[in-house]
Amino acid sequence: MDWLINDGLPVLARVFIVWIFPFSFLDKLFNWDNALKQLNSGFFRGGPVLLVLAMAVELLTPPMIVFGFFDGIAAFVLAGYCAVTAIVYHNFWSYPRFWSPKSDGYSHVWDFFKNFGLVGGLIFVMYASGFIQEVGSDIEQVSAATEVETAMGGRE
Repeated sequence: MDWLINDGLPVLARVFIVWIFPFSFLDKLFNWDNALKQLNSGFFRGGPVLLVLAMAVELLTPPMIVFGFFDGIAAFVLAGYCAVTAIVYHNFWSYPRFWSPKSDGYSHVWDFFKNFGLVGGLIFVMYASGFIQEVGSDIEQVSAATEVETAMGGRE
């Protein structure tokens, strides 16, 4: 039972958090024209280059997260990807009466919230990997060094 709790469930949770992304990669691969059309419908313009970058994120970060290979950094990248795509491509607030099932914006409401649900799960991965603590420590060290330099510069 200890194995299940300590090893099995955390890996299963990581699999469930990221398993949509390899399928999204395949969808973009097999439906390239539709994916390119969706990409160009948002704020960003970059065509095939941005689409290939998005596909790389969707293909590479999930196994990194599941197998614990630079999982904190991979979760950070994937969380950023989810947040940006939610804001840029699921901007439900730009549709009139978006809460109505008859509105074109209705499905975007739920896609937006699902993306940020994934961001929340990925923040847990960042925390569990020690990434957040490490970055926080680095920020504190830089801040302390900056304060010392400022104090010394003021006396010279």
